[in-house]
Amino acid sequence: MKKLMSAFLLFSSALTMTAQPGGGFGGFGGFQMQQPKLETSQEWKDVNYAGDDKAFHTCDIYLPKKEAAAYPVVIHIYGSAWFSNSSKGAADLGTIVKTLLDNGYAVVCPNHRSSMDAKWPAQIHDIRAVIRFVRGEASKYKFDTSFIATSGFSSGGHLSSIAATTSGTKQTKVGSVDIDLEGTVGNYLSESSTVNAACDWSGPVDLTNMDCGDHMQMGDNSPEDILLGSKLTQEPDKYRSLSATNYISKQCPPIIIFHGEKDNVVPCCQGKAFYELLKAAGVRTEATFVPEGGHGMGMYSEENLSKMVKFLNEANNK
Repeated sequence: MKKLMSAFLLFSSALTMTAQPGGGFGGFGGFQMQQPKLETSQEWKDVNYAGDDKAFHTCDIYLPKKEAAAYPVVIHIYGSAWFSNSSKGAADLGTIVKTLLDNGYAVVCPNHRSSMDAKWPAQIHDIRAVIRFVRGEASKYKFDTSFIATSGFSSGGHLSSIAATTSGTKQTKVGSVDIDLEGTVGNYLSESSTVNAACDWSGPVDLTNMDCGDHMQMGDNSPEDILLGSKLTQEPDKYRSLSATNYISKQCPPIIIFHGEKDNVVPCCQGKAFYELLKAAGVRTEATFVPEGGHGMGMYSEENLSKMVKFLNEANNK
């Protein structure tokens, strides 16, 4: 974690670099070449999934080059420490998205409201609206809604993970906090927001325990403090409500985890604890902890990307 000002400076500088960033919790990691070439049969940009005029409610849709009647879907979410509402064009296009497309998956890359636009749980409301949109617009975009997965890097990994661990739960109580996990965003409120699998790339999943390992020291306001408008010492239940680990049960869909052991932004013990909790609950899970991996850097090897595809294929019975 970084001090808030450092996070903003790193986030801003990453946006101005000639290399396209792949996302990040306290900034961006996993740098990629600007505008990587994707092999697609069709693309749609800036599609509004909420039925409003808000740029933070738009997504980009990519279909594989090999044409089919319908495609299984992965919704891939950028990382930004929840600070960005418009980074769908930097959502690991040259690595994760390209690999998914090359292996027959349609990919939806959405924007979502930032912590400056709205406080938690607005961000999961947006992701659930994207999932319902995929089901509601399936015929138009050739989506095979029998398989919808989420994926994400860093804070996107958080949103991917919590979409999975809360899949099927619309509202619940976390200690003293009543939390609406579904929201009312979009035009397809009768559609399901459940998912069939999830990929977590370097995500913060237990926001009550970001001090679990070596990391950059927080300042007075961490990204999660800004997202919640609170402090862990004052309202711990809010931080539990933000944590994917809080919702784990045997009903969770399959979840695969990738985390770098040298990640000094989101400590690797986050991914390791998530993996152990999922296993203990009887959830189908796999984890890869990269010895030299940082926060995005060194994580997108061909081996890891192949593991992701294999896991999704098995979850999809392909």
